Amino acid sequence: MTRQAIPFHADDLSALAKSLRQQLKQHQALAAELPSHLSLLNMLARAAGHRNLQALRAQADQPVLAAPPIKPSPLLQPTPIATVAPARGPRHPGLSALADRALRQFDERGRLTRWPSKHQVQRLALWGLWLHFDSRRIYSEGEVNRLLQSLHDFGDHCTLRRELVTMGLLTREDGGRRYQRLNPQPSEELRPLLAELRQRHQRFAGRRTPPPDAGPGGAYQPQSIAG
Repeated sequence: MTRQAIPFHADDLSALAKSLRQQLKQHQALAAELPSHLSLLNMLARAAGHRNLQALRAQADQPVLAAPPIKPSPLLQPTPIATVAPARGPRHPGLSALADRALRQFDERGRLTRWPSKHQVQRLALWGLWLHFDSRRIYSEGEVNRLLQSLHDFGDHCTLRRELVTMGLLTREDGGRRYQRLNPQPSEELRPLLAELRQRHQRFAGRRTPPPDAGPGGAYQPQSIAG
């Protein structure tokens, strides 16, 4: 005799286990032996919400009606993909692909508008902030924070300060009371990036009112790049 395969589904496994446990407890109170195969099948059917095994088998025997085909909505129809220009314009001439990507993180004033997701781009972008520190002076942590706050738009000067120290672009001494700019040699890839950022800052500084602590010429001049 061919055995009939009966599909079994439970919406809530926890509820099924509780029901099955209660039924087994009741069986144990009335009989010493284990439930028979048929009794256990009935318990499982009731635990899944059916009256008994016969009700579960009857449901399995019912033909499954095919659902009517769904007419796709015009809103879900695929549309041709148009070729569009890059969102941020063409690459800057003279820059490597990585340096160009770093430059795109800065606005026309030379402010860092976002923290790059790629570590390599982060390192290049930090050099753009390094430009604004003067290696001839000692900074307090508050002064470093205020300078960095004026140089970026995403409100995380602590990360920028920490990464500048980690990269060896700033020193941190006396428990964070003294910071000073170091002067490592920029790579060939970096030099055109730093030159462009310096020009952006100088153009913007020339259009605004000089700050009270501006140097000669009325605007802050970043340190020249060695080499």
